[in-house]
Amino acid sequence: MKRAQTIEERKSSIIDATIFVIHDRGYSEATMAQIAKRAGVSTGLPHHYFGSKALLLNATMVKLLKDLSVQTRAQMKGLSHPEERVKAIVAASFSQEQFRPEVISAWLAFYVQARTEQATRRLLRIYHSRLISNLVHEFSGLAPRPEAIRSARSTAALIDGLWLQMALAGDNPSPSQAMEIALHHVDLTVKAEKALV
Repeated sequence: MKRAQTIEERKSSIIDATIFVIHDRGYSEATMAQIAKRAGVSTGLPHHYFGSKALLLNATMVKLLKDLSVQTRAQMKGLSHPEERVKAIVAASFSQEQFRPEVISAWLAFYVQARTEQATRRLLRIYHSRLISNLVHEFSGLAPRPEAIRSARSTAALIDGLWLQMALAGDNPSPSQAMEIALHHVDLTVKAEKALV
Protein backbone atom coordinates (compact mmCIF):
# COMPACT_ATOMS: atom_id res chain seq x y z
CA MET A 1 0.00 0.00 0.00
CA LYS A 2 2.83 2.38 0.89
CA ARG A 3 4.58 1.73 -2.45
CA ALA A 4 1.43 2.60 -4.45
CA GLN A 5 1.16 5.92 -2.61
CA THR A 6 4.82 6.66 -3.31
CA ILE A 7 4.35 5.96 -7.03
CA GLU A 8 1.33 8.25 -7.20
CA GLU A 9 3.16 10.98 -5.32
CA ARG A 10 6.11 10.70 -7.71
CA LYS A 11 3.83 10.81 -10.74
CA SER A 12 2.12 13.88 -9.31
CA SER A 13 5.44 15.63 -8.68
CA ILE A 14 6.57 14.84 -12.25
CA ILE A 15 3.33 16.28 -13.66
CA ASP A 16 3.69 19.42 -11.52
CA ALA A 17 7.30 19.76 -12.68
CA THR A 18 6.19 19.38 -16.30
CA ILE A 19 3.90 22.40 -15.96
CA PHE A 20 6.73 24.57 -14.62
CA VAL A 21 9.40 23.35 -17.07
CA ILE A 22 7.08 23.96 -20.05
CA HIS A 23 6.50 27.47 -18.71
CA ASP A 24 10.23 28.12 -18.17
CA ARG A 25 11.62 26.54 -21.36
CA GLY A 26 8.69 26.07 -23.75
CA TYR A 27 7.38 22.65 -24.73
CA SER A 28 9.81 22.09 -27.60
CA GLU A 29 12.85 22.91 -25.43
CA ALA A 30 11.67 21.04 -22.34
CA THR A 31 13.41 17.71 -21.75
CA MET A 32 12.53 14.73 -19.61
CA ALA A 33 15.83 15.24 -17.75
CA GLN A 34 14.90 18.83 -16.85
CA ILE A 35 11.48 17.66 -15.70
CA ALA A 36 13.03 14.91 -13.58
CA LYS A 37 15.45 17.39 -12.00
CA ARG A 38 12.63 19.83 -11.19
CA ALA A 39 10.58 16.97 -9.69
CA GLY A 40 13.53 15.73 -7.65
CA VAL A 41 13.41 12.22 -9.11
CA SER A 42 15.87 10.09 -11.05
CA THR A 43 16.35 10.97 -14.72
CA GLY A 44 14.74 7.80 -16.04
CA LEU A 45 11.59 7.97 -13.91
CA PRO A 46 9.49 10.22 -16.20
CA HIS A 47 10.22 7.83 -19.10
CA HIS A 48 9.44 4.84 -16.90
CA TYR A 49 6.06 6.19 -15.76
CA PHE A 50 4.89 8.04 -18.87
CA GLY A 51 6.88 6.67 -21.82
CA SER A 52 7.50 9.88 -23.76
CA LYS A 53 7.29 13.65 -23.48
CA ALA A 54 4.09 13.67 -25.58
CA LEU A 55 2.44 11.14 -23.27
CA LEU A 56 3.63 13.09 -20.24
CA LEU A 57 2.01 16.24 -21.68
CA ASN A 58 -1.22 14.27 -22.10
CA ALA A 59 -1.07 13.09 -18.47
CA THR A 60 -0.42 16.69 -17.42
CA MET A 61 -3.47 17.86 -19.36
CA VAL A 62 -5.63 15.14 -17.82
CA LYS A 63 -4.62 16.56 -14.43
CA LEU A 64 -5.41 20.15 -15.51
CA LEU A 65 -8.75 19.06 -16.97
CA LYS A 66 -9.60 17.34 -13.69
CA ASP A 67 -8.64 20.51 -11.82
CA LEU A 68 -10.94 22.55 -14.08
CA SER A 69 -13.76 20.05 -13.50
CA VAL A 70 -13.33 20.31 -9.72
CA GLN A 71 -13.33 24.12 -9.93
CA THR A 72 -16.46 24.07 -12.11
CA ARG A 73 -18.32 21.80 -9.68
CA ALA A 74 -17.31 24.07 -6.80
CA GLN A 75 -18.65 27.12 -8.66
CA MET A 76 -21.93 25.30 -9.39
CA LYS A 77 -22.42 23.93 -5.88
CA GLY A 78 -25.75 24.95 -4.39
CA LEU A 79 -26.99 26.56 -7.62
CA SER A 80 -30.24 25.21 -9.04
CA HIS A 81 -31.30 27.72 -11.72
CA PRO A 82 -29.92 26.91 -15.19
CA GLU A 83 -28.86 30.51 -15.86
CA GLU A 84 -26.83 30.62 -12.64
CA ARG A 85 -25.24 27.28 -13.50
CA VAL A 86 -24.23 28.46 -16.99
CA LYS A 87 -22.63 31.52 -15.42
CA ALA A 88 -20.81 29.28 -12.94
CA ILE A 89 -19.31 27.29 -15.83
CA VAL A 90 -18.12 30.56 -17.38
CA ALA A 91 -16.72 31.78 -14.06
CA ALA A 92 -14.71 28.58 -13.57
CA SER A 93 -13.17 28.96 -17.04
CA PHE A 94 -11.90 32.43 -16.13
CA SER A 95 -10.85 31.73 -12.55
CA GLN A 96 -7.47 32.89 -11.23
CA GLU A 97 -6.35 29.26 -11.05
CA GLN A 98 -6.81 28.93 -14.83
CA PHE A 99 -4.72 32.04 -15.43
CA ARG A 100 -1.58 31.17 -13.50
CA PRO A 101 1.21 31.79 -16.04
CA GLU A 102 2.49 28.21 -15.86
CA VAL A 103 -1.02 26.80 -16.42
CA ILE A 104 -1.46 29.05 -19.47
CA SER A 105 1.84 27.74 -20.88
CA ALA A 106 0.74 24.13 -20.42
CA TRP A 107 -2.63 24.77 -22.09
CA LEU A 108 -0.98 26.52 -25.04
CA ALA A 109 1.41 23.58 -25.49
CA PHE A 110 -1.60 21.27 -25.35
CA TYR A 111 -3.41 23.19 -28.11
CA VAL A 112 -0.32 23.21 -30.34
CA GLN A 113 0.39 19.49 -29.86
CA ALA A 114 -3.25 18.63 -30.58
CA ARG A 115 -2.64 19.65 -34.20
CA THR A 116 -0.20 16.78 -34.79
CA GLU A 117 -0.59 14.28 -31.93
CA GLN A 118 -3.66 12.08 -32.27
CA ALA A 119 -3.93 11.21 -28.57
CA THR A 120 -3.60 14.89 -27.62
CA ARG A 121 -6.24 15.85 -30.18
CA ARG A 122 -8.54 13.23 -28.67
CA LEU A 123 -8.11 14.80 -25.21
CA LEU A 124 -8.89 18.24 -26.62
CA ARG A 125 -12.04 16.88 -28.24
CA ILE A 126 -13.10 15.33 -24.94
CA TYR A 127 -12.63 18.69 -23.21
CA HIS A 128 -14.66 20.54 -25.87
CA SER A 129 -17.34 17.85 -25.89
CA ARG A 130 -17.76 17.99 -22.11
CA LEU A 131 -17.86 21.78 -22.04
CA ILE A 132 -20.55 21.89 -24.73
CA SER A 133 -22.48 19.00 -23.17
CA ASN A 134 -22.54 20.73 -19.77
CA LEU A 135 -23.67 23.99 -21.35
CA VAL A 136 -26.35 22.25 -23.46
CA HIS A 137 -27.69 20.56 -20.33
CA GLU A 138 -28.06 23.90 -18.54
CA PHE A 139 -29.35 25.90 -21.52
CA SER A 140 -31.95 23.14 -22.11
CA GLY A 141 -33.60 24.27 -18.90
CA LEU A 142 -34.17 27.66 -20.54
CA ALA A 143 -35.03 26.90 -24.17
CA PRO A 144 -35.86 24.11 -26.64
CA ARG A 145 -32.95 21.81 -27.46
CA PRO A 146 -32.00 23.29 -30.88
CA GLU A 147 -31.62 26.75 -29.31
CA ALA A 148 -29.85 25.26 -26.28
CA ILE A 149 -27.29 23.59 -28.56
CA ARG A 150 -26.69 26.82 -30.47
CA SER A 151 -26.34 28.80 -27.24
CA ALA A 152 -23.95 26.22 -25.79
CA ARG A 153 -21.74 26.25 -28.88
CA SER A 154 -21.56 30.04 -29.04
CA THR A 155 -20.77 30.28 -25.32
CA ALA A 156 -18.06 27.59 -25.56
CA ALA A 157 -16.53 29.31 -28.60
CA LEU A 158 -16.50 32.63 -26.75
CA ILE A 159 -14.86 31.05 -23.69
CA ASP A 160 -12.10 29.50 -25.80
CA GLY A 161 -11.66 32.59 -27.98
CA LEU A 162 -11.40 34.99 -25.05
CA TRP A 163 -9.07 32.60 -23.22
CA LEU A 164 -6.72 32.39 -26.22
CA GLN A 165 -6.85 36.16 -26.74
CA MET A 166 -5.90 36.74 -23.10
CA ALA A 167 -3.22 34.04 -23.11
CA LEU A 168 -1.55 35.33 -26.26
CA ALA A 169 -2.13 39.08 -25.93
CA GLY A 170 -0.94 39.41 -22.34
CA ASP A 171 -3.92 40.27 -20.18
CA ASN A 172 -5.82 42.17 -22.84
CA PRO A 173 -8.59 41.71 -21.91
CA SER A 174 -7.88 40.80 -18.30
CA PRO A 175 -9.49 37.64 -16.86
CA SER A 176 -12.13 39.71 -15.09
CA GLN A 177 -12.89 41.69 -18.27
CA ALA A 178 -13.08 38.48 -20.30
CA MET A 179 -15.46 36.95 -17.77
CA GLU A 180 -17.59 40.11 -17.91
CA ILE A 181 -17.75 39.85 -21.72
CA ALA A 182 -18.70 36.16 -21.56
CA LEU A 183 -21.33 36.75 -18.88
CA HIS A 184 -22.80 39.60 -20.96
CA HIS A 185 -23.09 37.13 -23.85
CA VAL A 186 -24.90 34.69 -21.54
CA ASP A 187 -27.29 37.45 -20.43
CA LEU A 188 -28.12 38.33 -24.05
CA THR A 189 -28.46 34.67 -24.99
CA VAL A 190 -30.78 33.89 -22.08
CA LYS A 191 -32.89 36.95 -22.89
CA ALA A 192 -33.21 35.82 -26.52
CA GLU A 193 -34.09 32.28 -25.45
CA LYS A 194 -36.79 33.48 -23.07
CA ALA A 195 -38.34 35.45 -25.92
CA LEU A 196 -38.68 32.20 -27.90
CA VAL A 197 -40.48 30.26 -25.16
